[in-house]
Amino acid sequence: MAEGESSQGRRIADWLDRARRGDAAARDELFAACRSYVATVARCHLQRGLAARVDPSDVVQQSLLEAHRGFDRFAGDSPGQWLAWLRGIATHNALDAARGHRVAARRDAGRERSLDGVAGFEPAADPGSSPSQRALRWEREWQLAAAVDRLADDHRRVIELRHLERLPFDEVARRMDRSAGACRMLWMRALEQLRAQLADAGVGP
Repeated sequence: MAEGESSQGRRIADWLDRARRGDAAARDELFAACRSYVATVARCHLQRGLAARVDPSDVVQQSLLEAHRGFDRFAGDSPGQWLAWLRGIATHNALDAARGHRVAARRDAGRERSLDGVAGFEPAADPGSSPSQRALRWEREWQLAAAVDRLADDHRRVIELRHLERLPFDEVARRMDRSAGACRMLWMRALEQLRAQLADAGVGP
């Protein structure tokens, strides 16, 4: 277990260890806990209008099914490596689903998107960071993805448009069929709800 890892990270590590020893219930818990993370990764790569033509839930289902089938091939031994493996599968499937939109797919290939900066979280650790810093990075991404997934639909949508697609408020307003001012207020309320959820879960920036 990495230094500084929280109870959430320990749970993932425990489920992962038990699942690799054949515990079917632990495997179910592991995949259920990571579903929102996979969904967030899929939405990250189905951005700038692609999500309207490709259903992210299809990418999530396909990615989790592939991870289930290939579970025995997972060679890592930490929650961070597990989440990175899931991210790779979901990213590949999202870009593959967008193959009919070749310009967007080429633009996003190999490009990492995350929720850096949302709710006060610091940017992701650089490749030269320590193992404990990298573990915290992946754990925070997992926790944040789960919290975003629990938001009301309009709150989740405005967070995704602003922080995943990085759109200006005028474009957010057009996508949500609201005024720019209304979208700003919605975004502020969404951030308040997100911070409250993270605080309730004992997660800090």
